[in-house]
Amino acid sequence: MLWCGARRACRGVAPPPARGASARGWPRGGAPPPAAQPGGVTALDALYYDTEDRRLAADGLTLRRRTGGPDPGWHLKLPVRPDVRDEIRAPLSDAVPPELAALVRSRVRGAALVPVMRLRTRREVTLLTDAAGTPLAELAYDEVRAERPDGTRASWCEVEAELSPGAAPELLDALDSWLRAGGLTPGAYPSKLARALAVTGAERATRRGSGAPAPTAGDTVLAYLREQARAIVALDPAVRRELPDTVHRMRVATRRLRGALRSYRRLLDRTATDPVVAELAWLAGELGIDRDREVLTARIGDGLAALPRELRVGPVRTRVRTWSRPHHGAARHLATVLDGHRYLTLLDTLDRLLADPPLRRTAARAPEKELLRALRKDFRRLSGRMRRARDAPPGPERDQALHEARKAAKRLRYGAEAARPALGRAAARCVRRATALQEVLGDHHDSVVTRAVLRDLADQAYAAGENAFTYGLLYGRQEALATACEERLPRLWKKAEKQAPPGARTSG
Repeated sequence: MLWCGARRACRGVAPPPARGASARGWPRGGAPPPAAQPGGVTALDALYYDTEDRRLAADGLTLRRRTGGPDPGWHLKLPVRPDVRDEIRAPLSDAVPPELAALVRSRVRGAALVPVMRLRTRREVTLLTDAAGTPLAELAYDEVRAERPDGTRASWCEVEAELSPGAAPELLDALDSWLRAGGLTPGAYPSKLARALAVTGAERATRRGSGAPAPTAGDTVLAYLREQARAIVALDPAVRRELPDTVHRMRVATRRLRGALRSYRRLLDRTATDPVVAELAWLAGELGIDRDREVLTARIGDGLAALPRELRVGPVRTRVRTWSRPHHGAARHLATVLDGHRYLTLLDTLDRLLADPPLRRTAARAPEKELLRALRKDFRRLSGRMRRARDAPPGPERDQALHEARKAAKRLRYGAEAARPALGRAAARCVRRATALQEVLGDHHDSVVTRAVLRDLADQAYAAGENAFTYGLLYGRQEALATACEERLPRLWKKAEKQAPPGARTSG
């Protein structure tokens, strides 16, 4: 069993703040200062785990086995945003729990998790409450002793403030001012483990594959590729936990990475990147199996909700629910994919590719010329596909042509995103116009796929002796939506042509 909760904390070092705490230093004009009550003293003993090369620490994660205190067990902390981490807990056991090992697998891969630091802490707790006695926050004055496996030791004192569940986030800012007024100074480290690793002389971890902006075309593209690769790894635990929208975000990062590798083939050796592009297409497909069905189910459900009751004839909702049911097993399928050799090998391959990129000589050139060349090529591809869609007869042929145009718009968008640090406004305009086209073309494609599903559901209903009227009505509305999308395209394309990459404008 896992227990999860977002944690926000502010740290400081110096003397304990709230033994006999007063309102001195509490910000004026806001909530009244809290009352302070003793919360007792506890002894904590935590053993932290990481790989030998500190992969978890490099990405801001901590994994520990702790005894003592109110919550003994295994604790995994995942970064959400600056100063906010999500804590996931598992019951006390001798070995790393499988459910926590899975959440760090995208970082750890095949490396072993080993003890890297032991922290023994004497914690004196002060509870802060409002006038009604409702808990607001907990102040912990910690006397810490750190010891590495090789016997190197260090000790220090620190204060940590943590909000109680349901407390207003603004309270943390007030606590920060209050603690500073009490003589504390902000801590220089994000966690006890980070401080222990630094003060005991352990090698400081650095993010793998990080890169600063550089002046060449190759470095500009590599910065974007690394950003997307990091996003895939960072989203892995959230996807496993089935957090909202994370599958979609991971799929988008996969597509961005694939699109940029395809757009900038002049800069990178295709013999090395083409196999990666193929594997990224596989991963995007696996991530999309459940996502596409969810989108279609929601689209049909919204259509049904918009119909008056008298037009919803027969057990339509039940049939749609039955059709959508297979997606409930998709989470298990996706976990199998993320635990599989093929996915982990892809992550390793991306690490190697981005650490030692197969750059061609063109990658060493200034970015303006090379990146514009790639964007012009992508724009011309999109222009040709828009022209074919315009000339295609209505029906399946035009639907397919518009779908191909959508994929070209997506590729142009991702290529322009990668070029934006070097090309500035020109790339930003390209991103905006490609995104607008992609969204309308996406709505059109969703309508095409939804109509195919509705036709199948209508056939099933008719074969079962049910009235298929409602399916036909929904089909007609989706057809009208597709027509509206097609009517919007000429105006959008005209705007896109006006803001095409310099030298790429065509008569489409």
